[in-house]
Formats: sequence, structure tokens, C-alpha cells
Amino acid sequence: MPATLSPSPIAVPESVLEDLRERLSRTRWPDRETVDDWSQGVPLDYARGLAAYWQDGYDWRRAERVLNALQPHVARLHGVDIHYLHARSPHAGARPLIITHGWPGSVLEFEHIMGPLVDPPAHGGDETDAFHVVCPSLPGFGFSGKPRAPGWGVERTATVWDALMRTLGYTRYFAQGGDWGALVTSVIGAQNRGACAAIHVNMPVVQPDPATMDALQPEEEDAMAAFRAYQAYDSGYSKQQSTRPQTLGYALADSPVGQLAWVVEKFQSWTDCGGHPENAISRDALLDTVMVYWLNNAGASSARLYWESFERPNLDPVDIPAGVSIFPKEIMRPSRRWVARRYRNLVHYNRLAHGGHFAALEQPAAFVHELRKCFRACRL
Repeated sequence: MPATLSPSPIAVPESVLEDLRERLSRTRWPDRETVDDWSQGVPLDYARGLAAYWQDGYDWRRAERVLNALQPHVARLHGVDIHYLHARSPHAGARPLIITHGWPGSVLEFEHIMGPLVDPPAHGGDETDAFHVVCPSLPGFGFSGKPRAPGWGVERTATVWDALMRTLGYTRYFAQGGDWGALVTSVIGAQNRGACAAIHVNMPVVQPDPATMDALQPEEEDAMAAFRAYQAYDSGYSKQQSTRPQTLGYALADSPVGQLAWVVEKFQSWTDCGGHPENAISRDALLDTVMVYWLNNAGASSARLYWESFERPNLDPVDIPAGVSIFPKEIMRPSRRWVARRYRNLVHYNRLAHGGHFAALEQPAAFVHELRKCFRACRL
């Protein structure tokens, strides 16, 4: 049966926002950390200040207007409602592009890149770089539905994304992603069902090449040191989400400050922020992301993707054209030769000077430039 595509504007009831403000007013706070940095997690003073702004100064309706201007729709695929933004370009030669977020991100990461991608001349670009952009929320994330049975790992999501693009009438398209979006996008490329012409990722998940261990390049030494630090000091969230997502979900469903801290910690750790997240991301943008998880009670459902796919990531080779952009504060920063072992038709590889894990938010102009340069080298 063909998927049903329906407009799905976002209109959160005011009672839900009132409940949030009331919960924030009753927060029971922990005692203060015993250090003067973020090494034990989100500092108490920062959490209090951000929560106070969330309660009394933040405007969710602004974020709603942004989302609704990007034509939110829903498609039911494989028994799950997939919520997606669909911004069509006014330019006749525009090429279809599906962009996928990760955790703890959302489609709001792409707010500042949508205009330049969809209508380049309006942003100082060339119409030959125009795209029709589709941004779906991962199953269990954002305003998408929540799978009610196991089996929704990156492989099924990749299959569903291909079906979504075909249902939208895009028989040939490009795909892009970071974090979980990079894994889904890479699997789209590996599955190679005939519609995806090329991919681009900004967090390539690859294994180091054992043959290079005796002669590592400087960027490979840096990548290994960064990943060791991640495993030692920054990966506890992934162990919890990949083993007991349901247990974690009770706290995140009940406490807005708990959901806030769980998300914001990663923006501090993974952005090019010099130690403070608001050096890289605005306070409103941080809370926009937290809200997408809170409003949809998505703490547990988003964590289940880790339970499905984190311990056994799909590393199948990709033979269709692929591009990779490495931002300096990304979790994984493999060298070109390591990347080329998996992405065997590598048409673009670049290491940038600034930016981190949430590249489209942190460095939107550079991010758009990378996509344009990659896909200029590819044909539909």
C-alpha cells in the first residue's frame, strides 16, 4: 500500500507549556559539584540559570514558526509515522537531498542551512547549487512516531528513508548525515538500492587501518587520542542508552531539568565552544533541541537506537560516490586513508578549521559550502 503523505503542522497545546513551567518551578536540585569545571557534568549554577530562562524567558512558539515554515509532513512507513520537513526549491534544476540528524540533535539543527540550500541566489549563491531538502526525524525522535517493537536499527531506517524519497517522487537523490545520521546515510549508500546517487557525512564511522599503525600520520594520532579520551571520560551516556534505555527513560520523562542536563552536556562536550556551550550555540538553540525531546517524551524512545545499533555498528563498505567533512571538535576524526577504506569512491574529503559535532548549527556557511562542493562532483 502506498504511503500516505499528510501535512503535519506543529501546534503544542498551551497546557503542555504551562505544565513544563510548573515542573520547572518545582525542580529538586542536587548539591553542587566539587570541581570548577564541567568534568563532573553540567555545573549547578549553569543548570539553574538555563532552567530559569527556560521557565520565564524562552519562547517555544518561535521554534514552532521556524518548523512550520519548512512544510512539516508525516508519512506512515513500515507501520511508523515519520515526521519530516520538506522544503522545495523554486529553481528548476534543484536536486533532491535528504539530511538526517543524530542524538542529541533534531531537525532544528538545520534551520540556518535550509535557506542557502533551497534558494542559493537569495543567499549570495548560484542556483545550480539548489536542492529540494527533506529532513526527517529519526523513528522515536522529535515528532516522528515511536516504534512499538524492536528491529528499528540503522539498517531499517536507511531502507525507510529510501522509501520516503521514492514516495516523494525523487527517483534519484543525494543523502547527508552526521552522528546517527551519518550511520543511516552510510547504510543508504551501502545498500545501494539504485536511487541514492551519492552521500556526504560529517562524522564518518570507520575503523583504523591496522596496516598504518607503525606509521601514523599526525591527524591519525590526534584521532586516536581524541577517541581514547571520549571512551574514558565522555561515553557513559552511550553505555546507559545502549544497555538500559528504558530505565533512563523514567528520569527523562519526569524531569525537564534532567532532560535538559542530559542533552546540554553533549553540546558542551562536542562543540567547538572553548568550554562553554553558548560560545558555539545560542541559548535559544540549546533549549529548542531540549524541547523537541521534552515535548515528545522522547528520552527513552530516542535512546533505543543505541540499544539497537550502537554495540554492533554497520560498517559495510560504500561504493557509490561519497564525501566526508571533518570538523576539528568532532568525536571521530579519521584520516583520508582510513576513510577511503570504507568509502571506496571518495570524491570529497576536507578537514575544516572550526566547528564540531553539530556542524550545521555551529558553522552553517562552512557546512553548506562542503555539501555544495561534494555534490558538484556528483551527478544524479
